[in-house]
Parts: sequence; C-alpha cells; structure tokens
Amino acid sequence: MIKKRLDVTGMTCSACSAHVEKALKKTPGVTDANVSLMTNCATVTYDESQVDEAALIQAVEKAGYGASLPQAEQKTAAGSQTSPALDESRQMKKRLIWSVVFTVPLFYICMGHMFHWPLPGFLLGDRNVMTLALTQFLLLIPVLFLNRKYFQVGFSTLFRGAPNMDSLIAIGSASATLYGVISMFRLGYALADGDFAQAHHTAMDLYFESAGMILTLITVGKFLEARAKARTSDAISSLMALRPATATVLRDGQEIEVDTAQLQPGDLIVIRSDQTIPVDGVVERGNASVDESALTGESIPAAKEPGSRVTGATICKTGYLQFRATQVGEDTTLAQIIRLMEDAASSKAPIARLADKISGIFVPVVIGIALLAGIIWLIAGESIPFALNIVISVLVISCPCALGLATPTAIMVGTGTGARNGILIKSAEALETAHKIDTVVLDKTGTITQGQPVLTDIVTCGQTTPEELIRWTASLEKQSEHPLAEAILAWAGEQKLSLQPVTEYRTLPGLGIAGKVEEHSLLVGNARLMEQEGIVLGEASEAAARLSAEGKTPLFAAADGRLAGILAAADPVRPTSPAAVQELQQMGISVVMLTGDNRVTAGAIQKELGLDEAIAEVLPQDKEANVARLQQQGRRVAMVGDGINDAPALARADVGVAIGAGTDIAMESADVVLVRSDLQDVPAMIRLSRAVMRNIRQNLFWALFYNSIGIPLAAGLLYPAFQLKLNPIFAAAAMSLSSVCVVSNALRLRFFSPGSRKAEKAAQEVPASTVQMSHLEEIPQAQTSQQSKGETVMNKLMKIEGMMCAHCSGRVEKALNALEGVTATVDLAAGTASITLSAPVEDQVLVNAVTEAGYQVVSLT
Repeated sequence: MIKKRLDVTGMTCSACSAHVEKALKKTPGVTDANVSLMTNCATVTYDESQVDEAALIQAVEKAGYGASLPQAEQKTAAGSQTSPALDESRQMKKRLIWSVVFTVPLFYICMGHMFHWPLPGFLLGDRNVMTLALTQFLLLIPVLFLNRKYFQVGFSTLFRGAPNMDSLIAIGSASATLYGVISMFRLGYALADGDFAQAHHTAMDLYFESAGMILTLITVGKFLEARAKARTSDAISSLMALRPATATVLRDGQEIEVDTAQLQPGDLIVIRSDQTIPVDGVVERGNASVDESALTGESIPAAKEPGSRVTGATICKTGYLQFRATQVGEDTTLAQIIRLMEDAASSKAPIARLADKISGIFVPVVIGIALLAGIIWLIAGESIPFALNIVISVLVISCPCALGLATPTAIMVGTGTGARNGILIKSAEALETAHKIDTVVLDKTGTITQGQPVLTDIVTCGQTTPEELIRWTASLEKQSEHPLAEAILAWAGEQKLSLQPVTEYRTLPGLGIAGKVEEHSLLVGNARLMEQEGIVLGEASEAAARLSAEGKTPLFAAADGRLAGILAAADPVRPTSPAAVQELQQMGISVVMLTGDNRVTAGAIQKELGLDEAIAEVLPQDKEANVARLQQQGRRVAMVGDGINDAPALARADVGVAIGAGTDIAMESADVVLVRSDLQDVPAMIRLSRAVMRNIRQNLFWALFYNSIGIPLAAGLLYPAFQLKLNPIFAAAAMSLSSVCVVSNALRLRFFSPGSRKAEKAAQEVPASTVQMSHLEEIPQAQTSQQSKGETVMNKLMKIEGMMCAHCSGRVEKALNALEGVTATVDLAAGTASITLSAPVEDQVLVNAVTEAGYQVVSLT
C-alpha cells in the first residue's frame, strides 16, 4: 500500500469534499481516502498494482473537480513557501472589489425609487422603463461573469447528481436572472401595447438586483472565509518561513555561502549571532545560546556546546558555532513537524465525517424544500414573483457552508496552536479522542524521570571528608563506563575537584572496581564486594537500606580496609513531573506508572508523586498487555513513553504520546509528540482537545440552529400570521454571516494557552546541587560478622540459577525476605542474592525458600 496526496480544486463546501472522497473510495485499489476542504487536498491510500496516480486524478475529474499532484515547493528569496490559501484570498479579494463596483450602482438604480434617491432623467418615467431594465441587466452581466465559478461548479455537480453549495447559489441567482430576462420581454410587449401601467409594474419586479446582490454577498462571505482559512494555516506557513535561503559552509578552510537546498549530511556549517540554523546537526566547535521557541515554545534560550544537538529553524542569539549537518531537506525536524501538521490538517475526526454526511444529503433536501415551498405558494394563489422569492430565499439561506466549516476550521486551528506550543498532534482523530481520556499511563525512565542518574547522597564514615570521598571515588570511577560513574564524575566536575592518578586499577565483574589513589587502596562497589573483602558495614547497612527504600542505588567505598562512605545515585524525577501529575488528577484523570524497575523504586516514585497506581517489574512485551487490561475495564487510556519498548503500548493506547527526546520508533507509533519532553504538556494536550471539541460543538450548534430558523422563515412559514418573509438579498447576507461567525469562533483557538509553567520556572531556580550529606561514626574493621547493640549480624552470598527476568528476581527476593531475621537483595545480572541475617537462620531454610519459589541454589557462602 502507498499513501499519496493530491491537490483538489473546485471544492466549495463539505458536500464537495464528501463527493470527492466518495469518488476516490469507489476507485478499485483504493483502501482509504480523506479529503480536506480546508487544505484543498486529498490523502489517498491505495494499492499501486491496481491503480495509479493518473486514475486517481481521473476519478476526481469525473466527479466534477480538478486534481493534480502537489507541485514542488516554490521558495521565495526569504526561503518561505507561497501559500495557496493566501493566493486564493487575494484572488477572491479582486473578484469582490469588481463585483462591488458593479453591484452598488445596480442596487442604487433598482432600489433608488423606493427611497427617493436622485436618479438620472433618462431612467425616470414610464416611457423610460425599458432603458431602466436594460441598464440593470448590463450592470448585472459583469457580476455574473466575475462569479461564473458558482454556475460552472454548481450546475456541473447538479447534473452529476451530487449538488453542493454552489448548486444552491447557481439555481437561486440563475432563477432570478432568468425571471428578469423573461420580465424584460413582458415589459417590451406591454410598451408595444401602450400599457404603461403594466410596464411600470413589470419593471419594478425584475429581480436583477437580487441576482447581483446574492452573488456579491456570497462572495463577501467567501472572501472572509478564504482570509480566515489563510489564517488557520498560519502555523504551517510561519514554520515554512523559518527556513533560511542560504547557509555558510566551511570547505577547505574557506567559508562559502550555498543554497540551503544544496546542503548534504556531513557538511560543516558555520553559525554566528542572530543567524538561523538551517538544518539539524551536532556541534563540533564553539558555544552559543540558541532560541528554540519557534519549535518547542520554550522562551528561554538553550546553551549549546561541543556534542550538543542543534535543530534547523532555531536562532543563534549569541555566540559562534561550527556544527556537522546530520539531517537535511525533508529529514530535518522542521520538515517532519510540517509534515505532521499537514497530515493532521488533512485527516478527519469522526465528528467531521458526520458533518460531511449531513452536508451530502442536506443540499438535495434543500432543493426539494425550495421547490415544494414555491409550488405550495402558487397553489395558495400567490403570484409567480412571490413564489420565486420564496424559492430563491430558501436556496440561498440554506447553503451548508457553516456546517462544512464547523469542524475542519477548529481542527486546523487547534493543531496549529498545539504545534506553536510544542504539542504535535498527528491526526484529527487523536485530537478528538484526547478529550475523552480518563487514564494516563506513564513510563518511568525518561518520561517521569530524566533518564540519566545523578548523585543524590553522600554518607561519610569516620575521619573521611565528603571532598576526599568524592575525589577518591571519582578518580577511580573515571576508568569505568558504568552509568553511576557518570553521576559521580558530573558531581566532581561541578565541585571543580581535581582527579588524581590511579594505579593498580582492576575491574571486579558483578562487584565493582579497585585501585590505588593517593597511596590509598580503594574498593568501590556493591555490598557483596564489601562482604567479600571483609569490610564491615555496621550502621552503613541501615543507611544503605534506607537509601534503597527511597529508590536510590547505594555504592559503597572503602579505603585501606575500612568503610569510607556510601554514595547514592538515582534517576531523578523531572522537575515538572509532580505538577503535571497533580494537574491531571485535578482534571479527574487517573495517573498510572508502568515500569520495568523493581517494586521498591516504583513505590518510592509513586509516593513522591502521589500516583494513583504503580505497576512495577513489567517486561517490555507486557506493557502493551497492561494498557489493554485498562481498556478492558472501560477506560480511555493515553500512554506516554519514550523508548522502543514503549512502541507497542503507544500503538495500543487510545492516544499514544511520545516524549520528543525519545526514539524514532516511539514517535512513529504515537499519535501525539511532545517536542518539549515535558509532562506538563500532557494535561495541556488534553485541555487543547477539550477546547477544540467545545469549539466544534459550538460551531455545529450555530450552523444547525441557523438553518433550523432560517429555512422556515425563508419558506414563508410566518407570512400567513405576521406577513413576514425573507428577501433573497437578506438571505444571502445571513448565509455569509453564519459562515464568518463559525470561522471566527474557530480562530479563537489561536489564543489558547497551555497553562502556567510555574513548576518549570521554579525548577530552573533550583540550584544544581541537591546532594544530601550525612556522616556515620567510624566502623571498626572485622570479617563477616559484627556485634552491634548486642545483636549478631551475619552476611551471606547465595548463587542462584534459573532467574531470567525482573519477575524472577522479585520472586526470589520476596521469598527470602519473608523469612524472619532475613534481609535479602537480589542481583539479577550476577545471579546472586546478598543476604543479611539479624537472627540465626539455618542455611537449609534459606535454600528451601528459594527452591520452593522455583529456582536452584548453586552455592551459599
């Protein structure tokens, strides 16, 4: 299957888009088609072995509309793309101006006698009625010619059996014009017979002014619609305008300026202050402050240094950069965002399809109502002009413009507003579904947390100072690639500690590392390493247990055979996550955390954030099953994640939300992408969806209310009782006004705010150092047991076979900890359990507990 976009011309209302969509879906080989009135394009999914592009274009043309493949982007010198919506608005403006030029004198001449306006002498008197009629007709002809598109499209679709809004206008104005021409012949016969009274009466009911005013007033509405449509696509147009036309490339040591379209991956690009970064890349030299607000909505510039990623269309505010291009052309982040927005604008929400269906049957029904009303009034004894007035009024006031615009305008403005705030919504269906979400499932690592461990606690023992502990440990860890090593080194760098040379460095698999620093023999690793080397932990065991209960990973450090201290690291919660969770709960949404981490860490995060539920030790393949389980309970679920293992769950959820810093696979599987990588955008996305749906309901109510009131009035329902009937001119004005009201209401979404970002601002004010300091008394050296407060503590190491996953290690840990006097920590990677006994427990009891859990004990020492 292949998906292709087609540009469609000639559509004027949702009945048109529905007919084009129907014609495409009937084409053999086409599996799906979405036609957007707002973007004038069709997105078609088809089997290229059965149908080709030419056949698709032919199907649209047979339906009475024009179609073509999208033309290559036409870039101006500024690098922006010409907007079809803007071109349409300009053309409509010219058409309107010239229509007004001829319609105003036509209206003046036709209605002047009613208001006693001064008229030229050659138009006054019964003997000049033919001159008056011819003058009106001559002024009407240019208006008919300028607005001939209504007749071309309207009658074409009518004869094909698929009438649209233009059909109603064409029938109404053509009927008025034809009646006027026939009346001119009657006028001529009356003058030939010398019946000046009849001639005068006929000249007053020519309806030429109605035909002209209908077309002009409809054009006023269409011009306002076209201008509004241009404004709805402002978000896309403004993003396109961000592309710089040229870029400075460093080649053979020389800076040369080239067209941005000629850039290739691997080019070394130079950027200075106030210049726009043309493509995505990685910084190799320089430092700069880059404004990324156009793509992320974040107003605070981001610092860039060697190794940092830069994104095309962002602006270098201060500084100098040399970066290597990695993504160019259609592969850049900007191009992907534009493509996502265009796809969302051309897609349809279920409520939009309902409106299209209504419009598709509405026009034929209205034509029937108009003809029936005219016949009834003729039967009732009214004149032909009276009946014609009724028919024209019903046809004109019933045009379903407002109904057709109600949904797509709101969706297009909504997706554009979301994009400006860093929320990329990939489909209209996702935008509609999001307002029904009652459960948000959050991945932990990289979503709730930052995804990178940082140092959180420093516990020193005896005479060791925090500075010594960090200097020794960081010097040794510099040789390691362990994630915890990065956290320690980062802290040492912040404190500007000088690292010392390391000798006799050794890696101890599954345990830690060892070496000499400043003539001190150091050991850094887990509790098992300390036990194996005879290092007494004493009160440090309790401190380590407390840190573990808080979801942190303790790392022991010993110097010269004595415990020097404990360093704890954790993947910290993003500063804005607590506020995001609280906001979701205030919106009545349940928040669930889904993680493969152990229950202790998950429980600590749940307690810190106040989550409604935390599901721990979940395998990657089980995440999708957990989302499905929640859906089976009747919940509408949004899944937020960032990794490859989240992709199935994102696809399963009612709305999949990918953190922008996540993987490409996660972003492809998701319905919404949060460019900012900030959980506060999740409630913002849901609020935006609710605002859009509220706007759509308002628009649909107005459109349907307007027609339910306007059609009976135009049909003359109030005439017998109150002598009230609607003039076709006022009917045209009312129809145009309804469309303008609907579009204007949709444009209010441009002012939607994602909400306060107090949590984010507060987070920026938090100092970088949040490490907790504490101290333990010096612990005497011993072997594997110690006397503490009259209680003997024994440490043992158990080797276990058969553990395959986090579930297995959790079961073993649970089985051992269920024994009185036993505290156990299981290391899945090493296949071991570190056991601390605070009371005598026989080895066989420990072995039996693990065996009964379904695993084999290899050794116990």
